[in-house]
Amino acid sequence: MKPLKIGVAGLGTVGTGVLRLLAEHGEALAERCGRSIEITGVCARDRDKPRDVDVSGFEWFDDPVTMARSSSIDVLVELIGGSDGIAQICIEAALVAGKHVVTANKALLAQHGNALARLAEENLVALNFEAAVAGGIPVVKTLRESLAGNRIDRVYGIFNGTCNYILSRMQSEGHTFEAVLAEAQRKGYAEADPTFDVDGQDTAHKLAILSSLAFGREVSYDSIYLEGIRSITPADIEAAAELGYRIKLLGVAEQSEQGVEQRVHPTMVPKSRAIAQVDGVANCVAVCGDFVGDLMLVGPGAGAKPTASSVVSDLADIARGFIHPAFTIPTARLQPHVKAEIRGHAGGYYIRLSVHDRPGAMASIASRMAEQTISLDSIVQKRPLASALSEPVEESTPIPVVMITHRTTESAIRAALDAIEADGYISEKPQMIRIEKL
Repeated sequence: MKPLKIGVAGLGTVGTGVLRLLAEHGEALAERCGRSIEITGVCARDRDKPRDVDVSGFEWFDDPVTMARSSSIDVLVELIGGSDGIAQICIEAALVAGKHVVTANKALLAQHGNALARLAEENLVALNFEAAVAGGIPVVKTLRESLAGNRIDRVYGIFNGTCNYILSRMQSEGHTFEAVLAEAQRKGYAEADPTFDVDGQDTAHKLAILSSLAFGREVSYDSIYLEGIRSITPADIEAAAELGYRIKLLGVAEQSEQGVEQRVHPTMVPKSRAIAQVDGVANCVAVCGDFVGDLMLVGPGAGAKPTASSVVSDLADIARGFIHPAFTIPTARLQPHVKAEIRGHAGGYYIRLSVHDRPGAMASIASRMAEQTISLDSIVQKRPLASALSEPVEESTPIPVVMITHRTTESAIRAALDAIEADGYISEKPQMIRIEKL
């Protein structure tokens, strides 16, 4: 059988990792796939940039779109990145030209996945993206193939290694977010501009893709509720530990009769749960199926070797002739995305308030909670308010007050916190973190 000819657009960490993997394991892959997988073309912005792989034996293209249309390739491997621009143009060009596409571009798929999947179907080619979600964890194949016989009600997990590293280090060392972020940047775990990671967009892109695969609905990135981790303080980490929880940035998608609820936010999870023990730069993906039950996959979410492994697994499928609809079922049969409002989410909540040491403060706060029928499971104060003491205490900095609620709705919590903030008894914006039993 003729070799499967590959053009690689983008020779950064992942691109060079793909070249090394194919060089080291090409013969074994050929045995497993029944045909060889050969790189025939490469493209990058800088032809003369020093690289730890030899690219002299491949045809060099200065323009990825030209390579995407070239008769010398059967598959475009797009590793350029970006939610639009040249990455989108060259993928579209490859699909229209009848070339299969393998990509690690989660931002592009989250924004334009529906249209690209439709274009691939029209041209009878594959659009594969195992590497776009959770690096080396084979979650796309798991949802698309292994769990095809299940109804999936929920998919969730830790999808960003940078955030998980920061929260893990804050937990173990007691440092501030800013200090740990600087450390992560020095070690190469965080970008110079960390916004994409720490504000949650990266996790949201991956969640949008997983939600479509899990529920058979169109990709809908814009409907995701999004919070990052910048507001998490050592006080929150310490309080969580004392209460038996750890804080993780989770992406959560749940399907119900009201639609699909998609949310990314810091979450308190019980220490006893497996997901609470996923530390450092690791990722994990959990899936709840009606027949398989709860399934969790844990592994490296980024890096040259794990991500290259996922790229090559997609190439192996194409070499074997396995061509699937990108999002499990044909785009014409994907259900429209119906957004379930996060304010309808119900569960327990952690609330931290910085309360001015004034008479009536706690009574006012308790009253506002009662107005929304919010029941409190516990209240923790590092020291009592002066108004609660028999002897006067000199007023000092505001006192941190931590409250854990019983199950309630997000709309009730937000209404109560808005009223508490308006009453003027607290010195800063309230901190609210959802509690998930998982």
